[in-house]
Amino acid sequence: MSAGRDSMGRMTNTTPVIEVRDFTMRFGDRAVVDRLSFEVRAGETFGLLGANGSGKTTTVRALLGIYTPTAGRLLVHGRPFDPAADYSLGYLPEERGLYRKERVLDVMTYFGQLKGMERSHAALWSQDYLDRVGLSDQANAKLTTLSGGQQQKVQLGVTIMDDPSLLILDEPTKGFDPVNRRLLLDLIEAQRAAGATVVIITHQMEEVERLCDRVLLLKDGRAEAYGTVADVQDAYGSGIVRLHFSGTLPEADGWRPLTLERNYAELELAPDTDPQALLRRLVDAGVELRTFDASRTSMEQVFLKVYGHAPDQGVAA
Repeated sequence: MSAGRDSMGRMTNTTPVIEVRDFTMRFGDRAVVDRLSFEVRAGETFGLLGANGSGKTTTVRALLGIYTPTAGRLLVHGRPFDPAADYSLGYLPEERGLYRKERVLDVMTYFGQLKGMERSHAALWSQDYLDRVGLSDQANAKLTTLSGGQQQKVQLGVTIMDDPSLLILDEPTKGFDPVNRRLLLDLIEAQRAAGATVVIITHQMEEVERLCDRVLLLKDGRAEAYGTVADVQDAYGSGIVRLHFSGTLPEADGWRPLTLERNYAELELAPDTDPQALLRRLVDAGVELRTFDASRTSMEQVFLKVYGHAPDQGVAA
């Protein structure tokens, strides 16, 4: 176990919460994951990204002992995952697993007891959670009568009960409208703010930009990009410039147009192109600028560059 010091000079444990080294997973002759290595640090929100079939869920299942890896090492808190060990983990799988013919409050209370909570405490926690997510009037309803989004809220509640120190969430907001997506993202962020380490598997790139400290982008079972969100964005371009203008844009040099209309343009900058240098060039060329907005390459644009299609158009595994 290694240690370091934080910005205040205090001793901190720097052992990764999750460590994956040279992980390979084969099904027959097909390598679903090929020599993958990455780590997740304590207290961060980590995005595990990629199209369907890229190896994300396979990696998580091997990490949790559901699959036996063909090769490599997968550790949680420095050792192979053991559900009977004394650390706390909350896992929200892509396939939901609730007792749909039972009452909502009974199901949540039952899972709370499985996590070691007293029945009364589990019931109180569950009722408070249902109040927070707008389901208090459904506490005595059978799960099968709830919509898919409502069941997803219940599933997330079961996952974060008893404040686990590590959360692994597979598509936590899949199928949600914008209002409920924001509600659940706020709940997830509250867990991280309270000290939890969070791993999110998602196709929603705006969630990645909002929540994640670092990301791993998989393609065909290999790491296509790995690092902080900003580093990954910068690796795929210097950024995007959006401008409203009058006049004629000069010939492209260090940028290419993504959108070019009479008075509006979105320009993608080449690596190492300085937005301020572009601004000076436009002014020198006599372009009248009403707005000039420079931003990093979005994670959705990174995904498009890697896969050639939008994040929700992957080919199913």
